[in-house]
Amino acid sequence: MPDVVERYLTLGLRLGRHVDGFVDAYYGPEELKAAIDAEELGSAGELRDDALVLERDLAASDLDPHRAAWLGDQVRGIRVAAAVLAGDELSYSDEVEGCFGVRPTDWSEDVYRQAHDRLDELLPAGDSLLERYEGWRESRAVPAAKMVPAILAAVEALRSRVGGFVELPEGEELIVEEVHDEPWWAFNYYLGRLRSRVVVNSDTLTTASDIVELAAHEVYPGHHTERVVKEWRLVNQRGWLEESLLLVPTPQSVVCEGIAESGLDVIADGELCEGLEAALRAQGLEAHLELALEVTRARRPLRRVGLDVALLVHERGATPEAATAHYERWALARPERAAQSLRFVTDPTWRAYVISYSAGVELCRSYIGDDPSRFRSLLTDQIRVADLVAAAD
Repeated sequence: MPDVVERYLTLGLRLGRHVDGFVDAYYGPEELKAAIDAEELGSAGELRDDALVLERDLAASDLDPHRAAWLGDQVRGIRVAAAVLAGDELSYSDEVEGCFGVRPTDWSEDVYRQAHDRLDELLPAGDSLLERYEGWRESRAVPAAKMVPAILAAVEALRSRVGGFVELPEGEELIVEEVHDEPWWAFNYYLGRLRSRVVVNSDTLTTASDIVELAAHEVYPGHHTERVVKEWRLVNQRGWLEESLLLVPTPQSVVCEGIAESGLDVIADGELCEGLEAALRAQGLEAHLELALEVTRARRPLRRVGLDVALLVHERGATPEAATAHYERWALARPERAAQSLRFVTDPTWRAYVISYSAGVELCRSYIGDDPSRFRSLLTDQIRVADLVAAAD
């Protein structure tokens, strides 16, 4: 393992000791993690300074230039996250850009209005757009007891399609479990050795079509697919151990979320939708995927509203009440869902992460364009945010 890679893993694991959840997954050398866990916890300022030195050393290293640049992006994210923990004065936008490689921009209410107009065309007639949207979702709600079996059924239908799109390694495994009282809807805990544990928050209203999106996002062709393919191809075959560490406050997250958010569109067609609907009907659920996917596409611009909430709270001094009112209005959400959004963007682990969803999907969709092979490269290769930005330009 090159020295700069070992130093990167060391810095990432040390950052994870400062904020629980910053290390999303680690399946690299066990002795390295054991040594870091046994250390006396250093200061965030020391971590920031060590990251700065490693950035400079990477720029001068004899590592493959693209690989060194990818590592440099990651180390910059560590440095900025450590600087925030050390109390350095950074604006929220500087924090987000430093960690994720993408700077937040102001929102466009005109874009949101256009999304609302499209939803107005798609949804059943009724009173306010919010009540029509929420009523439509509530009429399709999946009972908590059926959520895990339904996800597993959707996963099987999706896996057969993904296996023909990108080669999946032999022995990849999945566990799906129900959880409660979390600030997110679902989560993939990648365990290494080609295994994922996916958990779903059954406190959140979930429809049958949501089940399909969740299975695609977290499993096939989303997070699980990316991780098992990259562990197999990059870690096991090429020895790129930097891929054995998944760090939340880094550009890696933008690529991961972009893959997870855009994958269903790449692989979906009429045959797959029919198979998914049949799988869910076997669980006693009706998905009506054609309409549901149109509603999902119409709502995509509203994915950005969570970032608005973060900017309002962290950069513009808005009260929690004002921030949640903004979310309720533009995301078409009832107070409890708006409160969950506020909880997410004020959580120390996730406060800056929210950009990874909206920016990730926009950048990955632009990168893929009409070329599915580009989506395959996102799953198999070490792609930088800078690569996605360059393609978008």
